[in-house]
This record gives sequence, C-alpha cells and structure tokens, in this order.
Amino acid sequence: MIRTDKTIVVEGKYDIIKLSAVIDGVVIPTGGFGIFKDKEKQALLRTLAEKTGLIILTDSDNAGFRIRRFIHNICGGKNVTDAYIPDLYGKETRKVKASKEGKLGVEGIPISILEEALTRAGAACTLTDEAKCPITKMDFFDFGLTGGANSSEKRSLLLKKLNLPEHLTTNSLVTILNAIL
Repeated sequence: MIRTDKTIVVEGKYDIIKLSAVIDGVVIPTGGFGIFKDKEKQALLRTLAEKTGLIILTDSDNAGFRIRRFIHNICGGKNVTDAYIPDLYGKETRKVKASKEGKLGVEGIPISILEEALTRAGAACTLTDEAKCPITKMDFFDFGLTGGANSSEKRSLLLKKLNLPEHLTTNSLVTILNAIL
C-alpha cells in the first residue's frame, strides 16, 4: 500500500476501484473527456495541484495523453507529475472487446506495475503532518454542516468560499478538506 499526501488523478471510476488496493490517499476521476467541459472539476484540480500536488495516472492511449496534456495546461504545470503505465496489449475483463488501440488501461494493469509507476512518480511518501487530526463527518455535525435545518446552505457557503464544486457529496467534501487543509 502506498500512502501519499499527493492527489492521484485517473480517468474513471474503474481506475479508482483498481487503485483502492494500492493507494492510501485521495484519488480523483476526470470522467474521461468530461473534464474538458467541467469547469468545477477543473477548478478542483487547480486547487488540489496548489495544495497537495497532482500525480496524473491516465491510460497509455491517445485519449489518456490528451487528458494528461489538458490537466497540465489548466494547472499551469505547477505541482503536476506524470505517472506512466507501459503499453500492455489486451482487454479488461469487464469489457466485451479490447479498446480502440488494443491497450490495457489503468484498470487492467497488474497492481505491481501500478505501484512501480506511482513510486517512480513520487507517490510513495508519508503524510507530512502526523499530528494532524483529520476532519470527520462528526465534525460536520458539530459545526452544523450536517443534520441541521440549515446544513445544506452552510455546506453550499463553505463550498463557494473554498472554490469547490457545488455538487460535492458530504463524504467527498470531507475527503477534499482533509487533503487541502
């Protein structure tokens, strides 16, 4: 297991599922090409790049490289590192046929290769502040951000103040706050 304080950026939910066996840290999906139009996700990635640094782990096909370049451009290249997976040909088990280029994506790559790629990119590190107390959902309750009459409005104000996407779930907000604060 790789414990990291950097945010790992992947293409989709199946990549997140695969990385859950490898990463102890924040993993954010781009939603594939959806990132090109999603201004809120772009703002979130810029914030995370500034606060934690990003490691981009996209597929090794043309689409993955287009997404990678786009993220570099929107973040200005600051605190953005690339993790590359090798060109392995085949088909992911959940798919009926291979991808257009015939390459395995992040979800189809063996765990050991993913660990190696992330370690080379600098993901293997420990959290810098061991004394840091993580924010919990109970803290949200204590501060009136959940479970109260105006909780939704308070969370909306917090999201606006932090320049975060308005549709973040409470669980996602807890994860993001722990990453950037």
